[in-house]
Amino acid sequence: MRVALVASSYLPRLGGVEEHVFHLARRLRTRGHEVVVWAVDQQDDVPAEDDGHPLRYLPTPLPSRSVGGVLRWARALPGARSKWRSALRRDAPDVIVVQCFGSNGPWATALAKRAGVPLVYANHGETFMDAHDAFASSRLLRRSLSTALRQAQAVTSCSPYAADDLDRFGAHAPVTIVGNGIDPDTDAEQIPDPLPRRYIAGVGRLVENKGFDVLIDAFALAAAELGDTGLVIAGDGPERSRLEARALERGIAPRVTFTGSLRRAQVRTLLDGALAQVVPSRVEAFGIVILEGWRSGIPVLATRHGGPADLMTHGVDGLLFDPRDAAELGALLAKVATDSELRAALGAGGRRTVARYTWDHVTDAYEDVLCSVVAGKPAVDAEPRS
Repeated sequence: MRVALVASSYLPRLGGVEEHVFHLARRLRTRGHEVVVWAVDQQDDVPAEDDGHPLRYLPTPLPSRSVGGVLRWARALPGARSKWRSALRRDAPDVIVVQCFGSNGPWATALAKRAGVPLVYANHGETFMDAHDAFASSRLLRRSLSTALRQAQAVTSCSPYAADDLDRFGAHAPVTIVGNGIDPDTDAEQIPDPLPRRYIAGVGRLVENKGFDVLIDAFALAAAELGDTGLVIAGDGPERSRLEARALERGIAPRVTFTGSLRRAQVRTLLDGALAQVVPSRVEAFGIVILEGWRSGIPVLATRHGGPADLMTHGVDGLLFDPRDAAELGALLAKVATDSELRAALGAGGRRTVARYTWDHVTDAYEDVLCSVVAGKPAVDAEPRS
């Protein structure tokens, strides 16, 4: 089977979608499938190959509402069409898979229809998780997604919560839930800067939706009960200066460490040494960082708004909380910091649960969907959704 994974973003950029496509492509190839990645050209300095296979960065111009924007789109259109058609001729995919619907989506949808190639849409929660709220601001993107959903022979989604959100864009095939995965054997890599002796960790991009302001507030409320425990926030983004100022305002700045962006192997080191991990997002589609905390065998405290509530059993493999309630989170921080038996129980529960989320399991699910689509059969769906 020849598969084109059409990614909204890919190497050298780092993130959940990029990692998902990276691991999926490699494991499908080990099973004998020919896989090529088509990614959005973002004018990066990019590699020419992916795992020894062609890696194609394609332009995805879209018209905007301004006269200038329409003119720029019209000038870019012929060249972009030529590059997409060239990719189609060279790779001749049996199926085209849109991995996260952005500017890649309209182009992949149109090409699949024109060429008569089956289309699969893999949703990653972008309809409500996009940092710029693109689906709220762009009518073109909303209409394009509705078109893609009607056309797609199969739809997957990272969680039931994210799948439910697709209903507002119109009719679509039943959704197969295919979560994210994790490599249980990722090596740990040293973090250059020293960490506190005892700390609670938060990992993610420093944007408003990730809720690190609530984590800082909760830590400040529980500071007295937390004793000598510090807070380490790993990641970078536009909210970093505001978060640093917030820690200062709350009187806990000396106890909060901002590491900046870390590589995956460094995240493993961070979590292996943490007392607990917190995922305070205001809403979360899935939460790969939850899997990372489970792998490290530490308690994971996660938002109950979104996908984590579908993954986690409260009190068994983690603790769920309302991300709007800093007092509730503060009480949970104090509880896990002072109760070693609870930490051990939650850590053991997480290790058991994460075994269900390897990349091989993810690839099994995709392979079933893709093979069914290429064979012209409906995809088998254990959790059907309208």
